[in-house]
Formats: sequence, C-alpha cells, structure tokens
Amino acid sequence: MRYDSRARAAIDTSLMYKTSTDEQLVELAVGQDPDAFGEIVRRWERKIFALCFGMLGREDDAGDAAQEAFIAAYRNLKNFRGEAKVSSWLHRIAVNQCLTIKRRQRTRAEDFFDSEDGSEERVFVASPLLSPARTIEKAERTNLIRQAVGALPTDLRQVVVMKEFEEMTFQEISETLELPLSTVKSRLYTALRQLKMRLERTPVEVV
Repeated sequence: MRYDSRARAAIDTSLMYKTSTDEQLVELAVGQDPDAFGEIVRRWERKIFALCFGMLGREDDAGDAAQEAFIAAYRNLKNFRGEAKVSSWLHRIAVNQCLTIKRRQRTRAEDFFDSEDGSEERVFVASPLLSPARTIEKAERTNLIRQAVGALPTDLRQVVVMKEFEEMTFQEISETLELPLSTVKSRLYTALRQLKMRLERTPVEVV
C-alpha cells in the first residue's frame, strides 16, 4: 500500500511538471526543486543543441555548448526576471556560450554542418525516389548551402540559423539577441542576399 502511494505521488508530480508552463517550472526550480529544471531541459535540449550545432558546425562543440548553457541557466535561475520567455532566455544563454567557444577556438568561418563523426550523413538523407544524378545534385547543393552559411559573419549566421533552421519568429530572435526587430530583419535580409549571391556564383551541374 505504501509503495502504491509513492507511485501515485510520483505520477502526480510527473503530470504536474508536464502540464506546467516554463515560467512555473522556473519558479519551482528556484524553490529548490531540481526535477522541475530537469523538465525544462527535457523540453528544450533538442532545440538548444540544434541552435548550437547550427552556430558551431561540430557535434562535439555543440554538445559542450548546450551542456554549458543549461548549467549556466540553472546557476542563474534567480536572475530570470520574466521580461522575456524562458525559451528566449535559454536561447540567449546558448548563443553566448557558442560565441565564447568560437572566441576560444579563434576560428573565423567553419563549415556550417562540417563534422568528422558522421553527422553529415544524418543531416542529408537521399530520397530513394531520386535518380542517382538528382541525388548527387541534391547532396552537392546541400553542401554548398552549408558552406555558404558557414562563411557568413557570426552576427548574420546566428540570425539565419534561428529563423530558417530553428523557425523562430522575428520577435523571439529579437528577445534572444536583445536586438531591435528592425535590426533582426535587416540582418536576415543581408544574410539571405549574401547567400543568394554565393550560391549563384557556384551553380551545381548534373553530369
């Protein structure tokens, strides 16, 4: 009977976490409930990793940045003022961690999705409906896009990653980067224009 009571209590707690908003979970975590923060991590770990992967281009670096971002967020829970959404706050911390790693490595432009551990194969999966020539063309086009995004300046690259890959709204990007909406839109326009010019200079030909 005691075991059943504990099991029911655990289930009730789990349901409470799943039905709570991010802001409510932060309040619980600030009140010394580490499991509440664990639910935040569960909700956002894929998005944060994808953002870091987009900015850094390497799976191991992205994993380190995402982990450090959540650690930094946990340590600074009491500083969360609720002026922006929790998701925007987490994204901002992740962006800062990525910039720290890039400064540490002192690299200018790594390939956007370059990876030595097989990540590239997971990003591009050829469709069985494509002919061999079309499959090669699509793979080459994908690589060109990765390289073109990777060659963008950091301030332009992060906006492209958030908008086109993370599908964040302009408002969310604005809150995350603490930039005016007009600046976010201007950077995205500039980035997409540069990408278009780069891709037009290197067309893919099917042999």
